Amino acid sequence: TVTGRLLPLGVDVQEHATAVQAQVHAVLEPAGGGAPRLVRASVSAPKPDTVVGAGLWQLLRPRMSLLGAVGEGRSAEVEAMPVTAEGDLLWDDALARTGEPADAFATARVMLSAATAARVEPLDRHPVRIAVPVLLEGYAAREGEDGLAFEVAGRLLAVDTDRMPAAGPLTPEAVAASHACVGLLRWDAGEFLLQPLAVETTVRKKTVAVHAGAWAGGTPDKAGVRAEKAATDAVAVLRERAGRLLRT
Repeated sequence: TVTGRLLPLGVDVQEHATAVQAQVHAVLEPAGGGAPRLVRASVSAPKPDTVVGAGLWQLLRPRMSLLGAVGEGRSAEVEAMPVTAEGDLLWDDALARTGEPADAFATARVMLSAATAARVEPLDRHPVRIAVPVLLEGYAAREGEDGLAFEVAGRLLAVDTDRMPAAGPLTPEAVAASHACVGLLRWDAGEFLLQPLAVETTVRKKTVAVHAGAWAGGTPDKAGVRAEKAATDAVAVLRERAGRLLRT
């Protein structure tokens, strides 16, 4: 088990027609001191194919309180939380509480380089499992025939915008206009790719952070509100119909 302060970096949302999963990547600051650790916390739920976009969070929120903290830009305090050898927290809401405000980019700049990743057993190592949180700054965005790429230290790193969920405000346009990015370094089709989780961009001469999981705890965005309402209506109708089937 682990005890300490959990500082979220971002949320990776994986959606299927009948299921959805949100995986929170974070840095754990142990209560007793010591090196920070890279950890993950996942939650999944079955879903009807009519629930999409921001409506997905309605299915996930009741299953993990950490999503509320992520949406509010806060840390979480965990106590005796079970964790696997590979750094996956076996989340239990009873062992966690919402903490102080925590900026993902501040966490990445201060702690990410010193955070240790869990050791993966040799037989479990496969390129498809690579998903390493990284911070990139000072790059130049390049649009080409193969899509968006970041030029870093004279080399191009492809950006996987297809992995960005419709359940958040992060868009390919925001990524292309960004100057800092927290993302997951992945390996696919023989090359490294960057999956953005959050970016910093400039809006009206001010630096603004845009997160893929910004709507995890709720959204004031009009489009997001409409999507959540539509999801609520769809789920209510499906529950009513399921109840009728069970009664017949």
